[in-house]
Amino acid sequence: MSPAVGAVSYKSAGVDIEAGDRAVELMKEWVRKAQRPESLGGLGGFAGLFDASALKRYERPLLASATDGVGTKVAVAQQMDVHDTIGRDLVAMVVDDLVVCGAEPLFMTDYICVGKVVPERVSAIVKGIAEGCVLAGCALVGGETAEHPGLLGPDEYDVAGAGTGVVEADRLLGADRIRSGDVVLAMASSGLHSNGYSLVRHVLLERAGWALDREVPEFGRTLGEELLEPTRIYSLDCLALTRTTDVHAFSHITGGGLASNLARVVPDALHARVDRSTWAPGAVFDTVGQVGGVARDELEKTLNMGVGMMAVVPPEAVDAALATLADRGVDAWVAGDVTERGDHSTAAALSGDYAS
Repeated sequence: MSPAVGAVSYKSAGVDIEAGDRAVELMKEWVRKAQRPESLGGLGGFAGLFDASALKRYERPLLASATDGVGTKVAVAQQMDVHDTIGRDLVAMVVDDLVVCGAEPLFMTDYICVGKVVPERVSAIVKGIAEGCVLAGCALVGGETAEHPGLLGPDEYDVAGAGTGVVEADRLLGADRIRSGDVVLAMASSGLHSNGYSLVRHVLLERAGWALDREVPEFGRTLGEELLEPTRIYSLDCLALTRTTDVHAFSHITGGGLASNLARVVPDALHARVDRSTWAPGAVFDTVGQVGGVARDELEKTLNMGVGMMAVVPPEAVDAALATLADRGVDAWVAGDVTERGDHSTAAALSGDYAS
């Protein structure tokens, strides 16, 4: 066997440890801003630490965990070379799953996989994650950046995160609390959030051939800016709602759309009806449907259609709940109700036509 020509190193194989160290130094500033009093240690350890003695105030603390990514929305960030918002999407997808059961998000960890470590780009991603954690009231206690040359291109990356929250056992929210006569409240989304981007990119970028820098009058900005609008983080708003009024359940509207996600928290014997006429979806939803010739039912099982979170409350709690959300700057409205299942074949369904 002939000897290899030239010296071989990890760097020559595509992994730059020095660049990784530089990325860690750049991200430290942002991670420091995403802490809670219970956070221990600093960035760079083998594990993130969180002081669990804070849970002593609970009689029976239940830990909740969730993990997620942001899907092909990262492809838009890469094409636009804008990387400081995708982290907020990541946090939203994790913490808003946690809060559905009434859990307060405590801490998150992240995983960033890149084709090539560009310290400034990695730092921008972490900046977004840290800002999202601040908005969610949780700590960023650690993470991992992995360089995978040959698996990903030099400008490609993916992100994932995991979070942990806590809820008092007797305050656990969900289907067991929902009753016939309850009211369904909708909370407006900030846009597409982080689901359905394979459909959106196929319709607008691939089939229609729109450029990301295309000015779209209906959006009041470029297509790329619309597609990169960060996912709204509802966790603190939902927790405020649980403190000020009675809440039976939340539903985070993500992949699968509004009806299927709401159905996940509706008991077998009941049916939740959501009236489309109570809101008008944003322009981006109409645009995807019209430009791509996408049927309404296909849009509704793929996109959030302008609703990012739903709350199910008893009728007497509606006014207080809407007032709390309004005080927090959340656009919310009565969107439907809960009845006996009767002849309905599904746990949740949409009815009527969208407002114009």
